[in-house]
Amino acid sequence: MPELPETETIARDLDRQVTGATIVAVAVPRPDVLREVTARVLRRRLAGARIAHCWRRAKLVVLDLSTGDRLVVQPRFTGALLLDDGQLDERERAYATIRLALDDGRTLIYRDIRRLGTVALMPPARFERYVAALGVEPLDPAFGAGELSDLLQTSRQAVKKVLMDQRRLAGVGNIYANEALWRAGIDPSRQARGISPAEAAALHAAIIGVLRESIEARGTSFRDYRDANGNAGAFAEQLAVYGRADRPCPRCGTRLVGTHAIDGRSTVLCPRCQH
Repeated sequence: MPELPETETIARDLDRQVTGATIVAVAVPRPDVLREVTARVLRRRLAGARIAHCWRRAKLVVLDLSTGDRLVVQPRFTGALLLDDGQLDERERAYATIRLALDDGRTLIYRDIRRLGTVALMPPARFERYVAALGVEPLDPAFGAGELSDLLQTSRQAVKKVLMDQRRLAGVGNIYANEALWRAGIDPSRQARGISPAEAAALHAAIIGVLRESIEARGTSFRDYRDANGNAGAFAEQLAVYGRADRPCPRCGTRLVGTHAIDGRSTVLCPRCQH
């Protein structure tokens, strides 16, 4: 967390609200989140730069700058990019790791409670090498059911683990892998290469559906995720299995089973519905 829907929501918010703004000053109160750049160099290279575009790649929020550099933020578990117009909750400000003062008086803050996320500044060539290691985007129109089936056929690993492998499929994490597999009726522990083309088609539809629905609900918030305006996402209310171990399956009423045996992460499934 955040996964694709959450970072997509943040990126869209920022693109709408800060594109065209100029960074006039930079503060780095907690530089341990920085990667590939020091606090001193970050301050020098960002000051005076205009934000040209904000977008998402995988679970990253990317800010294109007028200098050609890209500010690449990976929020991981407790990170968030928040716009502060003077009304941001003081508890959010307390965990600020980087502050970008904008020319309109607002401040763009990267807050990270546990400081497990990262912020990197990359020139274009370095950025291209970095993202080349990431997998296909599941919402790319070119990624169809056939492409997912081909991807699954290359691995003997559990299908859930393959869905979460960012080198294969970018942006899908634990929450949405659980939900998509439940929707498709597929046991998360099954070997990926054993998924039939028909099952892959159902899984593809489930992945696309759950990601789009979560984006519409502005993501899933349990505790730390916030959009750029500091608001929680609403998709947690629509989750069918994730976080619901021992509760009834919404489809058949069987008690949902929770396990960490598949990939070390929390997996919840219906032993009756998912085969």
